[in-house]
Amino acid sequence: MHYFFYKNNELFCEEVPIKEIVKNVGTPVYIYSARTIRRHFKVFDESFKEVDHLVCYSVKANSNIGVLGLLAKLGSGADIVSGGELKRALKAGILPKKIVFSGVGKTPEEIEMALSAGILMFNVESLEELEVLEKIAKKLNKPAPIALRVNPNIDPKTHPYISTGLKKNKFGIPEEFVIEGYKKAKKSPYLNPIGLDTHIGSQLTSISPFIDALNRLKAVWNKIISLGIELKYLDIGGGLGIVYHNEEPPMPQEYASAIIKEAKDLNATLILEPGRVIVGNAGILVTKILYIKKNIDKKFVIVDAGMNDLIRPTLYNAYHEIITVDEKEDEEEIVDIVGPICESSDFFAKNRKLPKVKSGDLLAIMSAGAYGFVMSSNYNSRPRIPEIIVDGDKFYIVRRRETIEDLLKLENNPF
Repeated sequence: MHYFFYKNNELFCEEVPIKEIVKNVGTPVYIYSARTIRRHFKVFDESFKEVDHLVCYSVKANSNIGVLGLLAKLGSGADIVSGGELKRALKAGILPKKIVFSGVGKTPEEIEMALSAGILMFNVESLEELEVLEKIAKKLNKPAPIALRVNPNIDPKTHPYISTGLKKNKFGIPEEFVIEGYKKAKKSPYLNPIGLDTHIGSQLTSISPFIDALNRLKAVWNKIISLGIELKYLDIGGGLGIVYHNEEPPMPQEYASAIIKEAKDLNATLILEPGRVIVGNAGILVTKILYIKKNIDKKFVIVDAGMNDLIRPTLYNAYHEIITVDEKEDEEEIVDIVGPICESSDFFAKNRKLPKVKSGDLLAIMSAGAYGFVMSSNYNSRPRIPEIIVDGDKFYIVRRRETIEDLLKLENNPF
């Protein structure tokens, strides 16, 4: 569900024509729908209303302050993986007691920052991290609230680069070592074990891996309880997929029903970390066609956005629907849609059907609200592009377009 649609043969976001935004800020540009984000968050949150729960939006999916501020107003917490994401979440108004800190490589400085801020919980990813956390908590004389992240060795049946719950992945702690960690935490005055955590991957389109992981987690939970440790939070991560092409992911209500049924005996507050499912289909990348290039057996549509702006097709061979901003009924052609970056991997679509287009036409790359701008770069010294939020009949520039001067001012020539 999203609020991008054609009206009078022209693409709109909510009540604003896409071409009006382009006229003001140029291309390429990311455009997000506030109404879509609100709807997706509310549907997800309300699916769990019958149990104690906390939705901690996964900031890595889209960390724009405007997006986070919108979610903060809806009561969302945050799942963060860096000190930068912590500062963004706090600046956007997300309460510290609704923030969980995940990630395998938390630095001592980041841990100290988060502990000082009073976050809800650290999702600990190794026994050595637990030792560092204890030392910092002792230095600050402030016990650290923790959950150990279990690696359940569950195949999430997703792209291998976004699988996180198999033994070969770097994430989490094998079950056999988790109990050792809780025994250590129980003895320490500076570690406060309050939860248990897992996360098996992203863009999952089936419920069964979630349930398999939850069953593993329940067995570990009961072992920890038998040690005399009182756990309150069961963090089951995120990963629920969205429709990019022809996927059929479960609806949030179906997902929630299965999770609630499986976790009902644990007397736990569920922590959920949705990211993509909230913002993925709430954003588009709009790009302008620069040139049409015909080779002997290929036709290329060359656009002004590049893999530095949206890397998912390059990195994952990911599919994004691509449509014209002016609705066209022209005969379709088979084309490659490519960018200006000096890499053969700089493409958005290969052998894709597209109505006949020309230089100057606008294209909208759909489902670009998650893992879009956040993964962008300045490769080829290209300034990063603006982000816009549309809310009803108004739009807001929530990140301006960078300039070359922005890039150069961080550098120095010593010669």
